[in-house]
Amino acid sequence: MARHVIAPVDELPPGTRKFLEIDGRPIAVFNIKGEYFGLLNRCPHQGASLCEGPLIGLAQSKKPGEIEYTKLGEIIRCPWHGWEFDVRTGQSYCDPRRFRVKAYPAHVEPGTSVVKGPYVAETIPVRIESDYVVVEL
Repeated sequence: MARHVIAPVDELPPGTRKFLEIDGRPIAVFNIKGEYFGLLNRCPHQGASLCEGPLIGLAQSKKPGEIEYTKLGEIIRCPWHGWEFDVRTGQSYCDPRRFRVKAYPAHVEPGTSVVKGPYVAETIPVRIESDYVVVEL
């Protein structure tokens, strides 16, 4: 699995998302309470840009008349037809066996491991001698 640098942590604060294309696939990366998740930005229902929908919670009920909201801000609702998927897993709670969105692992790595490469330019020593800059080759 190839690694792709998405953004510095400062550019993706909690509650935000970033859209990008990787290898021709539309991807959205979410910061949910300091944890990062990637989803394919395509609804399996009719292909809408799923991740452009609102982040909501999951409404659950153990008995009629009682509704409990859980997973606040972790469920993405498709902007076209309202289909809902868990950002953490891509799972649909409506029909989890048939409909799922591809989820991609996302995490934070130290900048030195992704920004600093093995590429080092040749350096040349420079000195100042009696008001002249001198380069040594």
